[in-house]
Amino acid sequence: MDHDNDRMVSHLLTIGGDERIVPAHDDGTNKYHSSPFPRHTVTFASSTANDISQAAFDHLASFVRAQGITPQMTGAQYGRHLDAARQRISAAYSLPPGIDTAFSPSGTDLEYIALQCFAGRAPGGIHNVLLGADEVGSGCILSAHGQYFAGQTALGIPTIKGIPVPGLGAVSLTEISVRNGFGDAFDSAVIMAGMRSEIERALAVDQFPLLHVVHGSKTGLILPHLDDIDTLIAQYGDAIGFVVDACQARITSEAITKYLARGAVVLLTGSKFMGGAPFSGFALVPQKVFARIAPVGDGMATIFRRAELPAHWEGADQLPDDGNAGLTVRLESALFELERFQALADSDIARIIELFRVASLTLLDRIGGSRVLPYPIADRAQAARHPIEMRTLKTIDLSSEHGAIDFDRATAIQMAMMRDAVRLGQPVKCARFQGPDMAGRVRGTLRVGISMPQIVMLAAMAPDAAERSLAQQMDAVASSFTSARTATS
Repeated sequence: MDHDNDRMVSHLLTIGGDERIVPAHDDGTNKYHSSPFPRHTVTFASSTANDISQAAFDHLASFVRAQGITPQMTGAQYGRHLDAARQRISAAYSLPPGIDTAFSPSGTDLEYIALQCFAGRAPGGIHNVLLGADEVGSGCILSAHGQYFAGQTALGIPTIKGIPVPGLGAVSLTEISVRNGFGDAFDSAVIMAGMRSEIERALAVDQFPLLHVVHGSKTGLILPHLDDIDTLIAQYGDAIGFVVDACQARITSEAITKYLARGAVVLLTGSKFMGGAPFSGFALVPQKVFARIAPVGDGMATIFRRAELPAHWEGADQLPDDGNAGLTVRLESALFELERFQALADSDIARIIELFRVASLTLLDRIGGSRVLPYPIADRAQAARHPIEMRTLKTIDLSSEHGAIDFDRATAIQMAMMRDAVRLGQPVKCARFQGPDMAGRVRGTLRVGISMPQIVMLAAMAPDAAERSLAQQMDAVASSFTSARTATS
């Protein structure tokens, strides 16, 4: 074993990103408590951030050694790695020809690429319509507004949070809720009505409406329906644009292709369901969009490196021409997991997802609470049509059990469980209490999500062994939850 090389791999996984990526705790984990080295934990945290798997870490150790990767990577070396990554992504997802791929150091930064793709379409700038602000990353509210979201960028350039990124043009932002106060998802018709209202409002003041679609949100939602998107395209044509937030990566190749065919930019990250080390992201841009792309804005040079954007985008050659070894190895870990997963037989994927569904519902019964549905009540059949999106993640509402747990206590429980080496996804804000005692307070949730590397590992087991393994892990989660609930009471 080459300990020096292993230490180099772990170091590379923590550089070349913003302040969220650096080790923040005594155990070497970042602010999300994910590690740049394999650990023996019970982990269903794919909705937030993963530890790197042992298989991916071993692959990176060989990759870094063979490629001679160091923190001093040059721009030319970086460009070669990213060009190879573009080809691998295209092959893994069976993408149609004519798709550009742009890379980013995080899912949050992908919003800037989306804004760049549609900049200059209207005199009044972009009117960005964001679905379910509580169901996307918190920093995305700022980046979708064309603003810096942290104190420094992945280039190490100091910034002021909330200040507009130069060169993206005017950006206004509005949010359409995806759930009501009780936590029930609105149906697609309601979302459509809100979108149409924002489109008309934007067009009236010469703005370009940019509509966000959620495909596999923090709770597995897919909104609006594809046929409703077609209705808007038929009505408004090129006067509107679409961005698909698939950053959880709970999306199939078929769904990606359908969105791209409609001229939508698709955003994905490698660190959620894909199972790679955080942070990495990429945007898939159809020819219909990049054929009209405006020159890259000056502020993009504070966020992106030259190789990360397609070379033929006007102005991309003005970006810094250096390398990012950290993002290179994080992307490599994500693509390693994606390619392993895509090589599985569909029947094996379906078998493991069903085992997870049953095991997670058993867990829900043991710890109490209720399931937050990943679809509108009238769309129950969606779960069968989108199993990767809706059956690989369970959101548990803890508001009706164990003394009505609110969001803050759910967060404390999740943190306490990590001390037992049990990691779940961060609580998400789905609904508020309605009764007089806790009216207005956000209800507590926990998220239990499986990842691509876990599915690969379980698929390699005999069916009964996979079932036992999941049962044992869920038993550990239940026991840890019970202890944490008591400790935080």
